[in-house]
Amino acid sequence: MKTARPPAVETPPVLTLADIGFDAPRALLARYGLALARVADFDPIPGSYWGESEAGIIGTTVYARADTPVHSLLHEAGHLIVLPPERRAGVHTDATDSVPEEDAVCVLQGLLGDALPGVGRQRVWSDMDAWGYTFRLGSARAYVEHDADDAWRWLREHGLVDAKGALTQAGPSHA
Repeated sequence: MKTARPPAVETPPVLTLADIGFDAPRALLARYGLALARVADFDPIPGSYWGESEAGIIGTTVYARADTPVHSLLHEAGHLIVLPPERRAGVHTDATDSVPEEDAVCVLQGLLGDALPGVGRQRVWSDMDAWGYTFRLGSARAYVEHDADDAWRWLREHGLVDAKGALTQAGPSHA
């Protein structure tokens, strides 16, 4: 007797690097002293915590394929951006176990989306929700706008956003 295979779980459609290309993200990461390395389609992504199409990080390099979600690239880049340069070199796959840094990264990735043509924070937040990020208030946008005071403070104190919440061009300040 044959049993039917369960249907494959479909990943919600999210914006990928195939949609926006590698040039703008590469330029954005370079502003923070980071490199973007393109991985060949179907090859494993070095330094990927989650595997599959998720971005990876090793040292100051973010690794991604064309099918890597933009929100994943921005999240992993965010992990490196929040670190002082002397800590970046030692990163391999897992950047931190710091809850304040993780919270700051979740805010930062949306702000970085604003710096990419055709992306923007609204799309990043929507894709985070579609991908399965979970927040106490039910969505990434609600978290950033109503529940992330500590993350915003952390980003300001480390020189990554100004008093109005806009990205600065400065790297992290950990003095």
